[in-house]
Amino acid sequence: MLRQPALAAAGPGVTELLDLARRVAAEAVEHVASLRPRGRVGIAGTKSSPTDLVTLIDRSCEELIRARILAARPDDAFVGEEGQDVPGTSGVEWIVDPIDGTVNFVYGIPRYAVAIGARIDGADEVGVVVNIATAESYEAVAGGGAWRTDEAEPRRLTGPPVLPLDQMLVATGFNYVPEVREHQARAVGAMLPHVRDIRRIGAAALDLTDLAEGRLDAYVEQGLHVWDHAAAGLIAREAGLVVTGPDGSPSERLLVAAPAGSIDPFLDLVARCGV
Repeated sequence: MLRQPALAAAGPGVTELLDLARRVAAEAVEHVASLRPRGRVGIAGTKSSPTDLVTLIDRSCEELIRARILAARPDDAFVGEEGQDVPGTSGVEWIVDPIDGTVNFVYGIPRYAVAIGARIDGADEVGVVVNIATAESYEAVAGGGAWRTDEAEPRRLTGPPVLPLDQMLVATGFNYVPEVREHQARAVGAMLPHVRDIRRIGAAALDLTDLAEGRLDAYVEQGLHVWDHAAAGLIAREAGLVVTGPDGSPSERLLVAAPAGSIDPFLDLVARCGV
């Protein structure tokens, strides 16, 4: 059995939320893996554009997560990507992406994840992200560090080293609306000569956990929703990274993440490129 990290900073209430998030994420991973057929997955519909896909498995996974969480904590609020939101009265709000990286999931590219975050009175307190295809698992509680938990011993994550801009490997993603994608492509083209290279992995939660693990040096994306970054953003911050946006916090307008020693020059570059 894998050992869980010791999160001394977590009070009893937060520990309860983390334990629930772990259990539900594990069941969600099993659910998705058991339903995924060989080859491409069928499309149930689209959202913001014809390329913004949703599958029946996305929907059934969110239904499972919502049912399990609200059965355990019926007074909590729930916000999910597929729109099955529930108001609450406890001050705890669950923010869930049942399959982050749906296009990867449809095509069989092994970069898609379940992401479960919990906020208390608006503050991110718990984050759990699991790559469904590989079982790589990440978690954090506020003040307790970020951890990779699928190995024999939990490993604390500390992010990448601070590097000059021209040595930074930067991840990004593109919106599904064609006019927005065109603008983003120009911005990425302007950025590319100033950094080591660009990666477009296709799952925001895994971009942020990769950054926490030190596989990337920075990340920038427009058009993200709260379920894309609530859980993974906490993991990145607990790994020592700055996760920010135009008003000092991530928003649909912009999310930027990098080590504290790199964030100012990277933000300057992002602004110069017109992101």
